Amino acid sequence: MSFIPPLGRLVTRIRLPLICFSAVSVSLPMAWISLAKLMLFLFGLTFLVMQLVSQRDDKALFQLRSLWIILFALLAFSLSLTWSIAADDVAPMSLVKHGKLLEIGLLVCLIRSETEARTAIAAFLVAQAVFLASSWAMAVGIPIPWASSAWATIPQFRYVVYSTYLDQSIIFATSSAIFWHLRGTWSKFKGLAVCTSVLALANVLLLLEGRTGYVVALAMIALAVMWTMPSRFRLAAAVLVPAIVMAAAIGGSSKMSQRWSDMMAESQNYSAQGTSNSSSGFRLNAWRRSLQAIAQEPITGHGVGGWTAAVKHIEGASANQVFGENVASNPHQEYLLWGVELGAGGLLLLLILFSSLVRDALQFTQPVMRATVSVVAAAAIACLFNSSLYDALVGDFFCVALGLLMAMGLRSKFTDVTTIQNMHLKAIQ
Repeated sequence: MSFIPPLGRLVTRIRLPLICFSAVSVSLPMAWISLAKLMLFLFGLTFLVMQLVSQRDDKALFQLRSLWIILFALLAFSLSLTWSIAADDVAPMSLVKHGKLLEIGLLVCLIRSETEARTAIAAFLVAQAVFLASSWAMAVGIPIPWASSAWATIPQFRYVVYSTYLDQSIIFATSSAIFWHLRGTWSKFKGLAVCTSVLALANVLLLLEGRTGYVVALAMIALAVMWTMPSRFRLAAAVLVPAIVMAAAIGGSSKMSQRWSDMMAESQNYSAQGTSNSSSGFRLNAWRRSLQAIAQEPITGHGVGGWTAAVKHIEGASANQVFGENVASNPHQEYLLWGVELGAGGLLLLLILFSSLVRDALQFTQPVMRATVSVVAAAAIACLFNSSLYDALVGDFFCVALGLLMAMGLRSKFTDVTTIQNMHLKAIQ
């Protein structure tokens, strides 16, 4: 074990820079996210092995129930490889995509103090602010050389810096809540955090066209207003405020009004004629086929990566016309994806994961708790209309944001390794 001391020194030097790189990466193009994720997994697993060898593990896993749920879910997906109906090259790829959930646990374990958590979250927020500023610069006609959206020539994408307007709208709506709830963490920058939060919401509601982003933005506003109200008015505020904001946005933005009208028309068209060649029509058809697939295998599911094969079998001769030639797709709905792959228990498992994340957050300090619950709510809502944890970029954004916030909440409450160890010992005595 003579290599342990020099390796330990190397780990000490690069640990925090790597954490910050992971925090920044979700505001960059997909290639940077993939690189950061690979480095995080390789380094994180090496770090955990070294901690076990030196018997210096801090028992953080025992304080956060959600991390155990993540491990259990990934074990279930792994076991389902044995009965998956997906092609041999599709199932492992799907398992890897689900595996991004480990980013949450790795970040919690790698971040060892409140100071490190604050540093990492600061890097995350600064990168998000640059990401947001880039979109606004594009809106006022300033060319951004690093903008790399593949569909930049399409009108709906002209304010999109990377990826799609769907990803960007969900990310900005969620980051607006993080800026807002953590605005007092760095007192000198409180005003800047508030302005950035407002600009992020405005970007979603006024510039972008992601309907899921609209819903997430309204939910973030509802939660923020609810928490500022006396307890007896919170329920009313949570219902009325989003309705007022939504009505004002639809009335004041022709773009938002048109998107909601399109959704209603597409949904009615699918209901009347079964037409699935529109965004809403495709989703409704994919959801219907997903429910039928769950009914076929309600206990075990069709295995990881098995969604496409299952729904195409149900669709029949027109499967490729409806779902395309791709052999590895998803239903644009995370709950149904888990249900098809793991059975009804998989759908329940995802609900348990979200509830356990909220439960863990309730032990944190108020600002971190509110920020964490907001991110969980954003993810839970986004998963109703997209496979937001499974998809690249937005899924990595959610996992990194949750990992950073949960690490900050944990390290703020349990300030050192000894305290965490003592808490664990008391819990099992």
